[in-house]
Amino acid sequence: MSGDLGQPSAGSAGSSESTSAVEELRKELFRLRRDIEQVQREFDDTKAAQLLQANEKLVLAVMTAERIAQETTARLSELTQSTQRDALTDTPNRALMMDRLHNAIVMAHRRESSFAVLFVDIDKFKEVNDTLGHAVGDQVLQVVARRLEGVVRASDAVSRHGGDEFVVLLTEISDAADAALVAEKMLQALQAPTDLRDAPAMKLSASIGIAIYPQDGDDSARLIDAADEAMYRVKRRGGRAYSFHHAFPENDAVQLAASTESGEASPAERQFSHAPDPRSLRDANEQLVLSSLALQESEARAVKTHQQQVKFLAIVAHELRNPLAPIRSATELLKRVRTDEAQHARLQEVIQRQVSHLARIVDDLLDSSRAQTGKFHLEPISVNLVEVLRLAIESCRPAIDKHLQHFKMKLPVGPLWVFGDPVRLAQVFQNLLDNASKYTQSGGVVSMSVVSTIDTCVVSVSDNGIGIAAEVLPRIFDLFTPDPRASAFHGLGLGIGLAVVHELVEAHGGSITASSPGPELGSEFLVSLPLLNTIHRSSDQGGGGWHRGSA
Repeated sequence: MSGDLGQPSAGSAGSSESTSAVEELRKELFRLRRDIEQVQREFDDTKAAQLLQANEKLVLAVMTAERIAQETTARLSELTQSTQRDALTDTPNRALMMDRLHNAIVMAHRRESSFAVLFVDIDKFKEVNDTLGHAVGDQVLQVVARRLEGVVRASDAVSRHGGDEFVVLLTEISDAADAALVAEKMLQALQAPTDLRDAPAMKLSASIGIAIYPQDGDDSARLIDAADEAMYRVKRRGGRAYSFHHAFPENDAVQLAASTESGEASPAERQFSHAPDPRSLRDANEQLVLSSLALQESEARAVKTHQQQVKFLAIVAHELRNPLAPIRSATELLKRVRTDEAQHARLQEVIQRQVSHLARIVDDLLDSSRAQTGKFHLEPISVNLVEVLRLAIESCRPAIDKHLQHFKMKLPVGPLWVFGDPVRLAQVFQNLLDNASKYTQSGGVVSMSVVSTIDTCVVSVSDNGIGIAAEVLPRIFDLFTPDPRASAFHGLGLGIGLAVVHELVEAHGGSITASSPGPELGSEFLVSLPLLNTIHRSSDQGGGGWHRGSA
């Protein structure tokens, strides 16, 4: 039951904000691309003096890239926060609540426990808006949110579901009576007279439907639908009560009238006692439905645009960092080997490769179709995967050595040919090795090995680090779902890297899985890729799900 159809869309506001951020970011990326082009030209000369001079300009370009990445990360954090909270009530929005419900289902299934979902609809809220105005209606919604939050535990969640509706998640209840007790407390809390600006005191009431996992549903949508159905049963009876989806005789439909101590109607009830003309009500309802449908369509477009732009910002923040560590390590070494021509040649090769990688990434990020669709740009060729893995190891080895970690590898002697983008494949394995090192203690072990069959090769990246909790594993590759334990160990992340890896592996026709025995027991990531003899050998032949230049 929506009571704020005429109010500005939070999705539209978020979309406008993210669009502005993307436009500013693109200007920064254009400037960075010009700097990189100049560095690439100057690195063509292999002489030491010119190399060191080019190195100075490279350092400035790297600093610029790092600044852009840091600013984008900060901006992204703000936008991500705004996309996860309801702007009016500051409660988790629908998307975040669905995520928490999913996690609750995973945990309850593993522990064989129960939880409850409550669907709360404020009684006569439309009359509040019509009689007292939307500003007062907004204040009422804020009061309701705070009072509902005041009843539940810190581990529970209250979310504004839309309009005057709230969804409440009660985690780990022992039986249905626990949910009934909370519903009673909610109804009692809402009866306390309001103290609003420019509005009379009101005693609020609500209709509450309750669904229990797993009796009433085993997924988020079914549980919410079940609670919603139970709520409408209460609404048809006149509201001011709660009801279970499946009746529990000792608790079902407990009526708690919202009357004053004297037995008189509350101020709000006195104002709403006049019954409207049925024909006028029907016409108004038709207009309300049409307005609601138009708003929902507009909101859906705005939300989709906002999500694409936030994802674009996320990828920028992540991808700009990818080649920076190897460049930084190589430029530091250049200062120490001024007279060693052989070392200069090797370092020049490392830097040129990573600068080319950085240039390629910036070009991809400036591709307008990439910003609109969120898809990665691929340039697939026949490539020796073993050589790609060696380059990824070379890029990550300085960080592994810095942490005094032991690195073990088992690579084939001969080549393994795959059809893929060498830059993006290197990015996949650099990211996995970097993660393994970041989340492994000093002195730990990071390993890479490869096994192959006639048509498939499987690359394993493993460690004996902090491991992954069972409840995190099902969503480890989802965007914006960082592991809290990993964040505590290495600092707060945005949950971007593994989402990028997953998308890139699938774009290459492969698959990736993650496993861990549990916390402090390490983890393993397995990347499976088709060998070249199972797909078309020429990129010009097409087919097999491949399209040159896109994924």
